[in-house]
Amino acid sequence: MTGLAPRRAPVFTADFASDSQWVAGRSWAYPGGGPVNPRDNKLDHLTADPDYSRGGTFRATLRPDGNWDAGLLTTEGSDEGFMVRTGDVLETRVRLPVEMGAWPAIWTWRDGGQEIDVFEYHPDNPDLLELSNHVREAHTYHRNPSVRPGAWVDLRVEFGRSSVVWWVNGARVFADRRGVGRGWRAYLIVNLSVCAGRYHPAPGPELREMSYEVAQLRVFRP
Repeated sequence: MTGLAPRRAPVFTADFASDSQWVAGRSWAYPGGGPVNPRDNKLDHLTADPDYSRGGTFRATLRPDGNWDAGLLTTEGSDEGFMVRTGDVLETRVRLPVEMGAWPAIWTWRDGGQEIDVFEYHPDNPDLLELSNHVREAHTYHRNPSVRPGAWVDLRVEFGRSSVVWWVNGARVFADRRGVGRGWRAYLIVNLSVCAGRYHPAPGPELREMSYEVAQLRVFRP
């Protein structure tokens, strides 16, 4: 992200071990707050076990019932209750998973919507990131050889009023020209989902564990 960092100090620096910043294992983006969301093509069974998220490595492991214990952290419901808002810039560095069926994402959520996907990834499309604005319905598929299973990827998103803009590995790759509007705000979610097989392949029968890593996540405010 050389040359792109805003001049101001970050207003939020993720400490995934912090109970005041993050709530583990539940989200109102899932029906009833979780732990499952089968209607969304997910095998997730959200867990608050710190081994699944609190170190910045987001894991999922197979359960006897065929679902997967999966790590999720959200700022919604936390003591600090941090929300990103119009004009903020989020920067993060992630290591993509290699296991088929893994579905990592960093996204936003509030009151049944307000979703911006910083990124989604599926290893069956090894060179592709999904970048989406569900507030005003715009998205793109970014393909690049630097995007691949196991790779480290730098991401930057500006939540602009009239355009949400994404950078990948220092290059500006998408400006949606739709934006989030003047008064937008939303909580952060970082998680690893597991595909159920409707749109992307489910894990093979031999697979018992998967993971991806988030080494850094910061939010800057103009």
